[in-house]
Amino acid sequence: MSSKILCQWKCFSVEEQEHVLPNNKQVTFTSIKHPGAVVIIPINNQGHLVLVNQYRPAIKQWILEFPAGTLESDEDIFLCAKRELAEETNLKAESWQSLGELLPIPSFCDEIQHLFVATDLSPTIGQLDDDEIIEVVTLSVTELEQKIATNEIKDNKTLSAFLKARLAGLL
Repeated sequence: MSSKILCQWKCFSVEEQEHVLPNNKQVTFTSIKHPGAVVIIPINNQGHLVLVNQYRPAIKQWILEFPAGTLESDEDIFLCAKRELAEETNLKAESWQSLGELLPIPSFCDEIQHLFVATDLSPTIGQLDDDEIIEVVTLSVTELEQKIATNEIKDNKTLSAFLKARLAGLL
């Protein structure tokens, strides 16, 4: 299979590839190559969820979401989760539980999001990326569900991670 990079930006690329489908048809397919990401559900000692209200330039809006971030080159997934939690919330966690993975847009992107629940939280010092504007928000599970019901929370990774944690009996 041949592959051609059409565009490269930071750690992402747009690539065109020749691909043979399961029905043996050969097609040219364009996709986004992504290094992967982490999504963290921090739960404080009161059982409340820690989220971030973050300005997202791509949609020109603030969105309420769980802390998350992109893996750096060859970065360990768990270390990335710890780094992102500290960077975005100034918190660290003593206890971590994996919730599995999400495929956010498999129709044209190979990104895998690795989900974690973080508990036994304590303060630490983190450093936001230059392009991040974030406010830390703490909500009860009921408050979060109300914001989902009223469409105040519409971030796909946050909704999916919340559902997985709820079904696992962690919330």
